[in-house]
Amino acid sequence: MTRNRSGALRPVTSATLSRRAVLRAGGAIAAGGLVLAIGLPGCSRPSGGGAGGGALKTTATNAWLKISTDESITFVCDRSEMGQGVYTALPMLLAEELGVKLERIRVEFAPVGDAYVNKLVGGQITGGSTSVRDAWDKLRIAGAQAREMLVAAACQQWDMPVAGCRVEDGIVISTRGKKLSYGALAEAAAKLPVPAKPKLRPRSEFTLIGRDTRRLDGASKVDGSAVYGIDVKLPEMLYAALAQSPTLGGKVRSVDDAAAKTMAGVKAVVTTGSGIAVVASSWWQARQARDALKIQWDAGPNAELDNATIARGLRQAAAGAGKSARAEGDADAAIAAATNGGGRVIRSDYELPMLAHATLEPQNCTAHVTADGCDLYVPTQIQGVAQAAAATAAGLKPEQVRVHTTLLGGGFGRRLEVDFVPAAVEASKAVGKPVKLLWTREDDMRHDAYRPPAFDQAAAAFDKDGKLTAWKLHLVGPSITARLFPGVVAQAVDPFAIEAAVNFPYDVPNISVDYLRHEIGINVGYWRSVSHALNCFVAESFIDELAYAARKNPGEFRLGLLEKQPRYRRVLESALRTSKFGLVRKGHFQGLALMEGYGTYMAQVVEVSIESGLVKIHRITCTADCGQMVNPLNVHSQIEGSVIFGLSAALWGDINLKGGSVTQGNFDTYRILRLPEVPRIVVDLIDSGEAPGGIGEPATALVAPALCNAIYAATGKRLRSLPLARHRMI
Repeated sequence: MTRNRSGALRPVTSATLSRRAVLRAGGAIAAGGLVLAIGLPGCSRPSGGGAGGGALKTTATNAWLKISTDESITFVCDRSEMGQGVYTALPMLLAEELGVKLERIRVEFAPVGDAYVNKLVGGQITGGSTSVRDAWDKLRIAGAQAREMLVAAACQQWDMPVAGCRVEDGIVISTRGKKLSYGALAEAAAKLPVPAKPKLRPRSEFTLIGRDTRRLDGASKVDGSAVYGIDVKLPEMLYAALAQSPTLGGKVRSVDDAAAKTMAGVKAVVTTGSGIAVVASSWWQARQARDALKIQWDAGPNAELDNATIARGLRQAAAGAGKSARAEGDADAAIAAATNGGGRVIRSDYELPMLAHATLEPQNCTAHVTADGCDLYVPTQIQGVAQAAAATAAGLKPEQVRVHTTLLGGGFGRRLEVDFVPAAVEASKAVGKPVKLLWTREDDMRHDAYRPPAFDQAAAAFDKDGKLTAWKLHLVGPSITARLFPGVVAQAVDPFAIEAAVNFPYDVPNISVDYLRHEIGINVGYWRSVSHALNCFVAESFIDELAYAARKNPGEFRLGLLEKQPRYRRVLESALRTSKFGLVRKGHFQGLALMEGYGTYMAQVVEVSIESGLVKIHRITCTADCGQMVNPLNVHSQIEGSVIFGLSAALWGDINLKGGSVTQGNFDTYRILRLPEVPRIVVDLIDSGEAPGGIGEPATALVAPALCNAIYAATGKRLRSLPLARHRMI
C-alpha cells in the first residue's frame, strides 16, 4: 500500500497514471534493498537461486512476502480486489504471524504465475469465496517462517539461544532487552534455511485475526485515488468503443466506415474478432464514431431465440434422465410405496430466469502491444486466462504478455470471462499505441454471459404415518463449466450445477439428486453464488412446502430433520431466536431458508407484510457460522451486500430476449435495489474456531427462498418462479 493525500493507504499497482510513476515506485523498492523473500508453502517455487535452505532471492518474481533493509514489508497479493476486502484480510494473516502492525504491510498485485494458483479451484482465480480459505494456512505459515528466520538471525548475532526471544511490531527483542529491527536483520535472515514447520500462533494469542478492522483501501476508494481498470492512463493512450452484434452470437457481414473515419479525433476503425472497434483520441469521440458506422449484421443461429423458446426447451428436456449426483436408498421406490400404500406424494416444478451480473464498472481493458510483448491493464478475476486470450489476439506467446491487475469495480463472476480483452489487444496492435477499450452500460447488459436459467422438478413422499421417506430433485439447465473448463465435466456431473442440492442436509432415508445438462444456444456464466442461488431456492422452497403439508411450523420441521447436523442446527436455532420467528406483530409474516455453501452455514429469516396486494419487506435476519473470522467487520459488510444483491435479483432480476437480442440496456430496465428500498438487515455472527468458510456469496442464495416462503405465510400463494415482478407483487 502507499499513502494518498489524505494519509490513507491504497494498493500499489502498475496501472498508475504513467509508466514513469511505475518506474519511480519500482526504483524506490529496489533502492531499499530487498533481501528476504518467502514463497508460499504448497505452491510451486519461483525460479531463481537462493541462499541456504532454499530461501528465495529478492529478485524472484513470484515471491509473496518481501522484507527490505529500509524496513518496508511488501505482500504480493494473488487475489483480485473487487470489493470483498482481500487487500485487508490477507495481509492480516501475514501481519498476525509476522508480528507487525497491519499498516506496515504494503500490497502489490501479483503477476501471472504458477505460484499464485488457488488450490481450491485449480487456477489463478478469484472466485468461489475461496480467497481467505485458500490463504488461511499458507499465508500464516509464510509469516511464521519469516518471523522465525528473523529471530534466528538476531540470535546468531547475539550468540544466544532463540528460546525466550520475542517480536514486537517488527522488532526482535532478546531476553536481555537487546533489540534489532526486521530491516536490519533481513539480509542475514535471507541466508538461513526456511523452516519447514514453523510454529503458528494459537487462536488464544491472536491480536489481529478475529478483530474488527477497517478496510485499508477504503479511504482511497472514497477520495478517488484508487485505480480501477476504467481509471488507467498511459502516455499516448488512445480510446476505443466497440460495436457488437445486437443478436447474441451474430457476426459482421459488412461495414461502411466512411463517415466514421472523417469524424473528429478518429484514428482507426479496426475489425476485431468480437466486432468493429473505433479508436480515437477520446472515448466520447470513439463512441460517437462507433454509432456512425453502418454495419450489416449476420444475426446467426439465435435470430428467433426468446425466453419462451428457452423455457419450452428446458421443460421438454426435463422428460429425460439426468446424471446422478447423489443417491441414497431408493427414492423412486419410496415414492411408489407412498403412492400405493396410503401415503402422500408432493411434486412441484420451479423455474428460474437468466440474470445479468450488472457490475457497476462496465467491462474494460487497456492494452499496449509492442514488437516484443504486450502489457495488459485489466480488472480480471482470472489472470492466466486473460493472459492467454491477449497472447492469442496479439500473436504472441503467453509469457510475452504482462498482466497488470487493477482494482475491480465489481466482479460477481463476470470478470471470470475475458470477452472484453481481445478487442483491446487487436486495436492496440493495429494502431501501435496503448488503447483503452471501454464498453458502455448497454454493451455490458446486452453482451453478458448470463446466469443460466433452470427448470427443476422436486418430489417427496410421506408414508402413511406421516414420516418423510423420500426426497428427489431433478435439475435441468445449461452448464457454465462445460464451456469454460470442459475437462471438469468430461466424465462427471458439473459440480457448479448441483450446489445446495447435493449437500441436502435433512435426514431423509431415500434421497436422489440428478442433473440434466440442456444448452440454450447462448453463453452462460458464473454469477454470485453460482448454482447455490438456483438450487437453494428450489430446495428451501420445497422443504417449506413439506413443512406446511405436514402441518408443522417450518422452523420446527427443519430442526426435526437436523438431529445429525449440529452446525446447521446452531445457525437455525440462532436465526429463529434473533428474528423472534413466529412472534412478530399482527400483519407481519416470516419465511425461512437454510444452507451450507463455501464452508459457511447460514440461515435467513425474511419478515414481510402485504399492503394493497404488494409485498413490503421489513427485516432480513441473517445468521452465519463461517468458522474462524479474520475480519468480522468485513464479514458483516459482505453479508449485507450479498443480501442486497440477492434481493435485487429476487424482486426484479430477469433478462429478456426478443429475436436473439437482450431487451434491457441499463438500470432503468434492469432494476436494482435503491437506498430507500433496503430493509433493515440484522447480521448475527456465530463465534467459531472451525476453519474459515467463504462469505462473499452464500447470503445471496438464501434471500429468494426465505422471501417467497414469507409471502406464502402471508398469502397462501406459493411462488415457484422468479422474479416477484412477474407476479405483480412489487
